[in-house]
Amino acid sequence: MSAADLPHMSLDEFRKHGHDLIDWIADYLGTIESRPVDHQVQPGDVRAMIPDRAPAAAEPMSEILGDLDRVVMPGMTHWQHPGWFGYFPASSSPAAILGELASAGLAGQGMLWSTSPAITEVESAVLDWLVELMGLPPSWRVDTGPGGGVLQMSASDSTHTALVVARIQATNAGLDASKLVAYGSAQAHSSIEKGARTAGYNHIRLIDVDDTFAMSAPALRAAVEADIAAELHPIWVCSAIGTTGTTAVDPVAEVGALAQEFGLWHHIDAAYAGTAMILPEMRHFQAGVEFADSYTFNPHKWMLTNFDCSVFWVADRAKLIGALSILPPYLRNTASASGEVIDYRDWHVPLGRRFRALKLWFVLRSYGADNLRSYIRSHLDWAQELTAQLDKDPRFEIVAPTTFALVCFRHAAGEEATKALVAKLAEEPSVYVAPSVVNDTTFIRVSIGSTWTERRHVQALWDLIDSAC
Repeated sequence: MSAADLPHMSLDEFRKHGHDLIDWIADYLGTIESRPVDHQVQPGDVRAMIPDRAPAAAEPMSEILGDLDRVVMPGMTHWQHPGWFGYFPASSSPAAILGELASAGLAGQGMLWSTSPAITEVESAVLDWLVELMGLPPSWRVDTGPGGGVLQMSASDSTHTALVVARIQATNAGLDASKLVAYGSAQAHSSIEKGARTAGYNHIRLIDVDDTFAMSAPALRAAVEADIAAELHPIWVCSAIGTTGTTAVDPVAEVGALAQEFGLWHHIDAAYAGTAMILPEMRHFQAGVEFADSYTFNPHKWMLTNFDCSVFWVADRAKLIGALSILPPYLRNTASASGEVIDYRDWHVPLGRRFRALKLWFVLRSYGADNLRSYIRSHLDWAQELTAQLDKDPRFEIVAPTTFALVCFRHAAGEEATKALVAKLAEEPSVYVAPSVVNDTTFIRVSIGSTWTERRHVQALWDLIDSAC
């Protein structure tokens, strides 16, 4: 059978089913608030509704789309629900959905500039826009400086890439790979330790934090000096702008100065809070960023752009390309040889890459910077309002400063009362919050930032907390 003999749907059928799917998504978003936030299944329930073997004969698309409601929806946790206050936001928006649809329709492969110039040039332009929007060093613009940005799948990938590049540089300089050391906060995301292990680091130091849960610069210095005295090789350190547990902010400028003093690669993880840097009044949290070697943040968390879309900037792209570029004969071409184009395959571990930038381009153009700033300010304001309500109520204790739009609190009566409150909130179908632990103390994280959340939803959450106690 040739491709011509396959049962492709006609373009007219494609248009019809495409319209049906868009209508289904629009109806889903329009009714999402009436649904329970959490999934409604037990382990194995979804799999039990799927046949054990693939169908031998073609099935009608109407039946396949029908199974979105029958099979898929019961097993979905609704991250786009306005009552989603768990983990961090997983952004989406109509503009991003349309951008993702266009990317899927084009189905381009952007491994080289020559394989689809638009994939590369839209991406480089949009990431240059963000350099300016976020107050980052102008030298990180690929059009004018030695640096540049690239889209990765997640901040974990970006961090791993920075670790790999630093390791390759160190071993190329003759350092013993078994003696390389990487550093991060004890409150840093688990991807720091995982990335270092998978990048081949034998020594990973998680540095003590202060009473705001930010990394202690004196403790970092002590650790680096101790490792040097032990004839190890410190080469990489990460500062967090907004840790996952409490959104603590490490002392970026102090860490950067120490990194320069000892010759460490300085990586900044702003996966969640980087979006807030579009607000000039928030940029003091990244003071010292001009001395960083790399920086990552996720538009798919708080910038209305659906997963996957993680930005990774480097101050000097030559180091990145020099560490990761391998050029087999089948990838050689005139444009690449000219040195006038970007080949993003040299900017990360994977060869293949899709048109991720299209949805981010749609979002930035559809909303505009001013509206995005207003959107983020709203979440910051609502988080402060909730914090004030909790702080003035003697039944509750604030666990960490509300630096961005994450509120961390516990029951003042102690551990068992906090766990009981967590259990009561878990029974509420209209909200989803996530418990966590710091210093052996259970607390509740309320992350405000879902696309569809309004002030009334935050107030409704407070009413539930109030009545549950």
